[in-house]
Formats: sequence, C-alpha cells, structure tokens
Amino acid sequence: MSASILVADDEPNIVLSLEFLLKQAGFRVRTVSDGEAALAAIAQEPPDLVLLDVMIPGRDGYAVCQEIRGNPAWRGMRIIMLTAKGGEIQREKGLSLGADEYVTKPFSTRELVERIRRMLGS
Repeated sequence: MSASILVADDEPNIVLSLEFLLKQAGFRVRTVSDGEAALAAIAQEPPDLVLLDVMIPGRDGYAVCQEIRGNPAWRGMRIIMLTAKGGEIQREKGLSLGADEYVTKPFSTRELVERIRRMLGS
C-alpha cells in the first residue's frame, strides 16, 4: 500500500503542482487549505507525512505542528514545513516544535518529492 500525504497549503498553484507530482510518484494525496481542516483530516485518517505551510489561514502551521506532536497517536507522522519565511529564527521554531524538515519557498517540487521518498523509505 502506498504512503499517504496530506498537503496543507493555501496557494493553489503549489497545491496543484505537489498533488500532481506526488500522485505520479505513487503516493496517496489529500489536500486542505487551512489549519483546522488539516487537523480534521489528520484525525479522520492520519497520513504518513504532512506537507505543512506555515502561513495557512486559521491555525498556522506552527500551531498545527505542535498539535500533531502533542498527540501520542500521531507521534510517528513525518512533518515537512513549507514556508516563504526563510529566516533562521522561523526555521529553528519549526524544528523545535517537531517538524522533521523545514523547506523554504520557492523550492523545486521534484527535489521535494525525492526528499519525501527518502524520508518515507519508498
């Protein structure tokens, strides 16, 4: 069974591009555009990995990351934070809250897919 990925981002172009490439790479993909929807989707069907934009509406990516890491049932879930905020302070904040990786926009979607493959061992 293929790994599942939840894309939580409110930029339609990024979501479409990631969804297309991830599906082509053999992953099952769901998308949401805000923090509350991300948490609801995770509760309904926990994914193997979350691509989490920091600046999403409602609860931001930091809050969602913290919520995921605070739930013992979701402890094994991988989190890659995506953000236009590339400062070292933001990066350290994301990693300290439990993100596995922190990727700055703009990024190569193909390189991100390869990173995801390595992270999930697929």
